[in-house]
Amino acid sequence: MEPLETIIGLFVEHGARAYLGEPVSQLEHALQAARLAVEQDASDALVVAALLHDIGHLVDDHAADADERGVDERHEDKGDRFLCQYFEKDVTEPIRLHVSAKRYLCAADDVYLSRLSPASIRSLELQGGPMSRVEVVAFASLPYADAAIALRVWDDEAKLPGLEVPGLGEYIPYLQRTLMRTAVKR
Repeated sequence: MEPLETIIGLFVEHGARAYLGEPVSQLEHALQAARLAVEQDASDALVVAALLHDIGHLVDDHAADADERGVDERHEDKGDRFLCQYFEKDVTEPIRLHVSAKRYLCAADDVYLSRLSPASIRSLELQGGPMSRVEVVAFASLPYADAAIALRVWDDEAKLPGLEVPGLGEYIPYLQRTLMRTAVKR
């Protein structure tokens, strides 16, 4: 199966799942995050990262109720492993780092933690809580830290029930361009 068909298939098959204690589905969350990236004039790679940042929840049937079981399923790593076969680091690294970006922002921004949803606060506890001072410095020096932080902010804002946004078809050109760029390099 082609990468684009595989990715679209995951959203078709699993996108209606609830987004871990939030009032939106996995697909609604992904589409809202991607819309925010487009509104910020993000690169194709970062728009794709916003769309696919939680794909680790879709490739793993055990992830659907992980929060309720008190388990961090490390969806960011699962998504990274899945997507590395198709995309370059400018897509995969912000995805791999978006949970760390939440931990970073909770430690570095006094107001950020107060804006998190209750479900995001629960998952933060499972993910290790706010970073230590040493972790903050190390994270800030990573090559894709800024992209991961932008993605994290969109992730946090992409939880509005009933928000009308463009459908999945709107993002196929972004996926195609990014996949084509990767195929040419390989």
